[in-house]
Amino acid sequence: MRTVQAGPVTGMIAQVLLIAALAGTIPLSGAGLSPAGWIVGVSCGLISNAGLARGISHYRSERLGPADWVTLARATLAVGVAALVADSFARHPVPLTLLVSLTAVALVLDAVDGWVARRTRTVGRLGAQFDGEVDAFLIAILSVYVARSAGAWVLAIGAARYAFLAASWPLPWMRAPLPPRHWRKVVAATQGIVLAVAAADVLPPALTRVTLMAALALLAESFGRDVLWLRRRRGPAPQRSRLPRGIGVALSVLALLVIWAALVAPNEPSRLTPGAFARLPLELLVAVAIAAVLPARPRRAFAVVLGAVIGVLAILKVLDLGFFTAFDRPFNPVDDWSYTGIGIETLRDAIGRSHANLAVAVAVGLAVTLLVLPVAALLRVTRAAAAGRGWVLPGAVALGVVWVVLRAFGAPAASTSAAALAVHEVRAVHTGLQGHAILAREIARDRFRATPGGRLLTGLRGKNVLLLFVESYGRVAVQGSSFSPQVDSVLDQGTAQLQSAGFSARSAFLTSPTFGGISWLAHSTLQSGVRIDSQRRYDQLVKSDRLTLSQAFGRAGWRTVDDVPSNNRAWQAGSSFYHYDKVYDRRNVGYRGPRFAYASMPDQYVLLALHRLELSKRHERPLFAEVDLVSSHVPWTRVPQLIPWEDVGDGSIFHRLPLQQSDGTRTDYGRSIQYTLSSIVSYVQRYGDDRTVLVVLGDHQPDTVVTGQGASHDVPISVIAHDPKVLDRIAGWGWQDGLRPSPSAPVWPMEAFRDRFLHAFGPQPRPT
Repeated sequence: MRTVQAGPVTGMIAQVLLIAALAGTIPLSGAGLSPAGWIVGVSCGLISNAGLARGISHYRSERLGPADWVTLARATLAVGVAALVADSFARHPVPLTLLVSLTAVALVLDAVDGWVARRTRTVGRLGAQFDGEVDAFLIAILSVYVARSAGAWVLAIGAARYAFLAASWPLPWMRAPLPPRHWRKVVAATQGIVLAVAAADVLPPALTRVTLMAALALLAESFGRDVLWLRRRRGPAPQRSRLPRGIGVALSVLALLVIWAALVAPNEPSRLTPGAFARLPLELLVAVAIAAVLPARPRRAFAVVLGAVIGVLAILKVLDLGFFTAFDRPFNPVDDWSYTGIGIETLRDAIGRSHANLAVAVAVGLAVTLLVLPVAALLRVTRAAAAGRGWVLPGAVALGVVWVVLRAFGAPAASTSAAALAVHEVRAVHTGLQGHAILAREIARDRFRATPGGRLLTGLRGKNVLLLFVESYGRVAVQGSSFSPQVDSVLDQGTAQLQSAGFSARSAFLTSPTFGGISWLAHSTLQSGVRIDSQRRYDQLVKSDRLTLSQAFGRAGWRTVDDVPSNNRAWQAGSSFYHYDKVYDRRNVGYRGPRFAYASMPDQYVLLALHRLELSKRHERPLFAEVDLVSSHVPWTRVPQLIPWEDVGDGSIFHRLPLQQSDGTRTDYGRSIQYTLSSIVSYVQRYGDDRTVLVVLGDHQPDTVVTGQGASHDVPISVIAHDPKVLDRIAGWGWQDGLRPSPSAPVWPMEAFRDRFLHAFGPQPRPT
């Protein structure tokens, strides 16, 4: 027994010592490896040595051979590489020389262990499998690191071996042993060398990509040949060695718990409590009872189908949890898949391409696990139920009676939540598929569609109208939060500053169609007068001829522009639907400063650039501009500071200005809102005149990390003007004076604003 465990124990000790040594060589304010580096390194060591111990037990080896000890040394180096890679994602760039050195030594030892095995005549199945798994592990770790610079597709190199293993679960013929093949070793060695060279960053990027693609092609050829060989020679599935009874029972219980948790887990964060799992799912009782009476082949088919359904429901629950957290609503199975590309792009803007790619890879891996794990678990549970049908059936019936009694007394422990969720999702799909016709009718009902330009917006003739959307500016910013007093102070002070400059303001609330993000839904809702609460509705709207505020201003004689500082490419809807005369984005406003998290430039620069490019020039027509102010966009980790307007220049000064230290998500959010509102007030003070009219509003509330669960969708809105006749036009709205709406301020649906605005500033009946 001591001999069997000597290898894994020695390996674990060596790996911990190596991680500790690496921690001492990485300068990070004297802190060494980050917690992520330690956790990943130690976890990989535990997993690899547990696998080695199981292999020793499986092959009944009395001791490790000389070549196996060399392979164990390679595994130790691979664990060190894993710790370094995890550390690089957590806090600082990896010491490249150290990473490449460890990798190079591990690759050299890959050739040494085979030579030692042949010279000592200790070639065996344990050594071959251990060697292959260490190769696969090192390749996977290197692919994660290289994917940061070369693209997420490189992860396919590291995932190939594990995809092959996963495929062997539903395809028993893939479990047959493969014959030794030298080319397989050559291809594996090539992957390690190519990934090491790519990690070292010694080749031009284009050449690096070419070599990585060639390596992936070789890998695909090698695995493809093995799969083809196995398929041609497929026969009866190889018998698995029987597990000890205790381990088998433990695995069956674990499988039962997996299915149980997948069925009763809630899909809302507010219900995610320990008590939510203390429920008896009727679906599990029915499944076990059916499995107990079915023959073997139908039972397996039943388990696979039902397990896949449970896996899909588990994925939907995770998506619901994420959407409730971010957008305060469940995932829509018809509409929300279209956000995938937009979400990845936004994530890259917010946290960087490499971290976003890693997050996407983790999300894909989680989805595959959630889909496959219930199938494997239900196969085991149903097999155990069939084997013990003599007591399983009576037990299921007895628990069914308990369930009925609990249900009769209204106890929440009697659960059918999984079935209810499945029905809800089917209905949501049906409703979503009908949405196109419903929206088409809403778009067609437009009382201003045929209004001539001479009868539109007559009450704003000669005014420059700025529609300013403040990102994530919601009711939580001004009421009921720890940071709202500071925001309220900025608004009250801003009201006084505007009054001293001759401006007045009226404020209220609008109810946004979105929450926590997807701000273009709010923009299109306000402009079109139709509630747009999903990407499918948005896509349908922008292909229509619905009159927007920008079109109305353009028809009435205004020059219309849009300023979207977060965009870095042409925006088709800006010209085809909104009909802007000019669209500004990060490419054409002359900014030379740093990014601020998601925001490509500070809001102060956005306002100054609009003034420089449009408002300071002489135009025959007044200006209407929609401006997106995104310094308050999540993640709120880099908030600029307001500086004198004459110092802004091309924005390069922001490279030299210190950032405020982060004080936590909620505080940082409040600070970002204060910055944007202060920038608006300061801009109006400096550049506003009697022709200036502003409509300032939030697009949506911030996500539930800031608001908490169950918050409203309300956002503040203010109309600011120098000419008192402008605000006289909206006197009948009942809005409150100043920039800060009180809790009793009027609340309108956001889609109601367009019609009321066009009516208020259209031709007014003459007094009798």
